[in-house]
Amino acid sequence: MSCSVAVSNSPVFSPSSSLFCSKPSIISSSPESLSLSLSHLKPSNSSTSSSCSSPSAAAASSSPSSPFRLRLPKPPTAFSASSAASASSTSPNGTVLKRKRPARLDIPVSSLTFAVPLTPSVAARDVVEAEEDGFGVSCKRGRREYMEDRYTAGDNLRGEHKLAFFGIFDGHGGAKAAEFAASNLEKNVLDEVIVRDEDNVEEAVKRGYLNTDSDFLKEDLHGGSCCVTALIRNGNLIVSNAGDCRAVISRGGVAEALTSDHRPSREDERDRIENLGGYVDLCRGVWRIQGSLAVSRGIGDRHLKQWVTAEPETKVLRIEPEHDLLILASDGLWDKVSNQEAVDTARSFLVGNNKSQPLLLACKKLVDLSVSRGSLDDTSVMLIKLEHYI
Repeated sequence: MSCSVAVSNSPVFSPSSSLFCSKPSIISSSPESLSLSLSHLKPSNSSTSSSCSSPSAAAASSSPSSPFRLRLPKPPTAFSASSAASASSTSPNGTVLKRKRPARLDIPVSSLTFAVPLTPSVAARDVVEAEEDGFGVSCKRGRREYMEDRYTAGDNLRGEHKLAFFGIFDGHGGAKAAEFAASNLEKNVLDEVIVRDEDNVEEAVKRGYLNTDSDFLKEDLHGGSCCVTALIRNGNLIVSNAGDCRAVISRGGVAEALTSDHRPSREDERDRIENLGGYVDLCRGVWRIQGSLAVSRGIGDRHLKQWVTAEPETKVLRIEPEHDLLILASDGLWDKVSNQEAVDTARSFLVGNNKSQPLLLACKKLVDLSVSRGSLDDTSVMLIKLEHYI
């Protein structure tokens, strides 16, 4: 675009004057260019007037009455023609036809969704329930494609009367670690307990957990699992946990937690992780190790093994007549149901209740209670009547 400006000899411009010519004749019809003539008025004490010259005169004039001259290239003819054609079309009789809006396209919503049926093996494990003499268990799948929780229960083990082992295993990153722990932790713990003195039972359980973790890491398997276990021997209750599964005992109806959840939000756990060179940060309201895992102890988790230990915390107590009930459960329950409410709900099925399978019914009630409050996690609950082991 070329622009030439001719300045008048007078440096004074009147603020009250009209600067631009408003007549349509200022635009040249020449195909080469558009000419725009600008004029100013003389000082306000003189008569105000505007003048527009013809296109030919504007191009040649340099008089003070027309001090400004703009020369703008005219858009190409082809562009103008195509622009006009794109906006409208003309019928043979000269009538301008508007472009019609295309017909509305309706897409059924149902065509955008699909469902993949579960395999029989997965569907069969949506719910796992069992009740035997002295214990009951109920496990229910949450929002995941398949359930990652597992459990183990055994009584009169190794030929020893009233030697029992119970456990709940909450898998994450798949069910392999939970399956491995459910199949091997009992054996590894009992191997250590049998060869050690009863006074050293905490160390025996610790070695059993660490050996299970070591064996799992030797396999070509991934994922991890939280654990809570109860070993009963000679009238003693030995409760251990690694992760956020929890054990709660009822003392005549009063709930008491026997374990403490291992989460990065715990000050001692955060300090342990940071002293090992890791970090803990808050991700969408949840404290996580390395921005990933929301528990600080467990079996497996090889990619975070430097900070996620399988070493459990263990508590030993003598079973007394007032100890009527023990609850082992995954965090799917404890995130929605308090310790005392869980005890109250369970005891309502056991005290003065003549229904069959009261332990299983109590477990199912607790699972359903958690789900009704919005739990989307796998939920597993085990109830153990301690009076069998006094």
